[in-house]
Amino acid sequence: MKRIIVAGIGPGSAKDITPAVIDAIRHSDIVVGYKYYFQFVEPYLPEGCLCIDTGMKKERERAEQAFQYAEEGHTVTVISSGDSGIYGMAPLIYEMRKTRGSDVEITTLPGISAFQKAAALLGAPIGHDICLISLSDLMTSWECIERRIRAAAIGDFVTAVYNPKSHDRFWQLNRLIEVFLEEGRSPDTPVGYVRQAGRPEQTCVHTTLGCLNTEDIDMFTVILIGNSQTYHIDDVMITPRGYYREEQPGAEKPGQQIMMESFRTIERELQSRDLPLGHKWALLHAIHTTADFEMEKILRTDTDAVETLYKKIASDSLKTIVTDVTMVVSGIRKGALQRLGIEAKCYLGDSRVAEMADTCHITRTQAGIRLAVEEHPDALFVFGNAPTALIELCSLIRKGKAHPAGIIAAPVGFVHVKESKHQVKVFKHIPKIIVEGRKGGSNLAATLCNAILCFDDARQLKPGRDL
Repeated sequence: MKRIIVAGIGPGSAKDITPAVIDAIRHSDIVVGYKYYFQFVEPYLPEGCLCIDTGMKKERERAEQAFQYAEEGHTVTVISSGDSGIYGMAPLIYEMRKTRGSDVEITTLPGISAFQKAAALLGAPIGHDICLISLSDLMTSWECIERRIRAAAIGDFVTAVYNPKSHDRFWQLNRLIEVFLEEGRSPDTPVGYVRQAGRPEQTCVHTTLGCLNTEDIDMFTVILIGNSQTYHIDDVMITPRGYYREEQPGAEKPGQQIMMESFRTIERELQSRDLPLGHKWALLHAIHTTADFEMEKILRTDTDAVETLYKKIASDSLKTIVTDVTMVVSGIRKGALQRLGIEAKCYLGDSRVAEMADTCHITRTQAGIRLAVEEHPDALFVFGNAPTALIELCSLIRKGKAHPAGIIAAPVGFVHVKESKHQVKVFKHIPKIIVEGRKGGSNLAATLCNAILCFDDARQLKPGRDL
């Protein structure tokens, strides 16, 4: 019978070869394969079976010999490691039958792939969508491979990396790591790799994307990079499907997951990604709230302003946030305020405001800031609406009556708006976040405040903890 069986023999352990593959080998006249693999199938070779083994990079020659014998009426089994259809011999055999115009029957028998074996050894890292990428550029251009790497990173796939490194290909894995980080994947993303899976020399390593030591990797290694939900626990790598998402303490809720994906999208579209972490974190919040990438040009943060204000909150030296209008208070996350023990307040509803405004011939927001400074001169002052209130604070600072821990200056409008922001820039010693020009608003001021309150999530790019 003219027949070629293309069989995956698994990653290298006799226990991982399927019964169907063993039966095929036992009933073969001829077995063709890379010579290294014959040690794994030797116990199943029938007496008198012809074994044709070749070295590396001789796939076409092996396929041609398989067809020559099969066309003579023999049953030929072509063996591949792992699964024959995954970077194996099966596609070549089918293509060659077409080009030869051969009438040989082809049967493909699946095998346990290297990435499946590695995943099982590491725990359960492939519980959700996964893609496989080979870093070998022998038959695929590096430009194409890099596009696929970037797509995997953008798509938040669990990614299995085959052929990660060889003597001549020493830099490609480092570039893969760079691309994943460029596309917003956290350096803390869990990574596991297995060398010589299923064989006596087998080693398993758990690490992270930022700590992966490429010098420990070779051609016998399969790497698994987790997605944004993957985690390590007790030397087990797990990518949850989502069955227990709502029940796990600290697990991201659907709203936070959407916000995280939005932030990753924004980060990819920034004109510049080489930004100080605090400024970048505030910028991502600003663009997320406004969908306005002009924020890249008009959002100004003093050096380490976000970091400094968060440290004051974390150390309990900053306990009060004062806003110009109640809408800003409404936009500051209540969960964050409660978690950090912070009070956010606006004085517009205070019974004293109207009387002071009438008596002093000032706006109600100005009066609110005067009252606030009397009671909380060292608060974080946040402005999202009223330039007159910001100008009032500047006046009180110059008089020595106000000593703000920080200022968020995002009033919006057409009268005195730009001038109010220019005035606040004078105070070099006060950490400030300023939305330049006419743009601003209560929602923008609130989100910049939220960026400060959750700054400890910035490095992992996990916004929305307190949603």
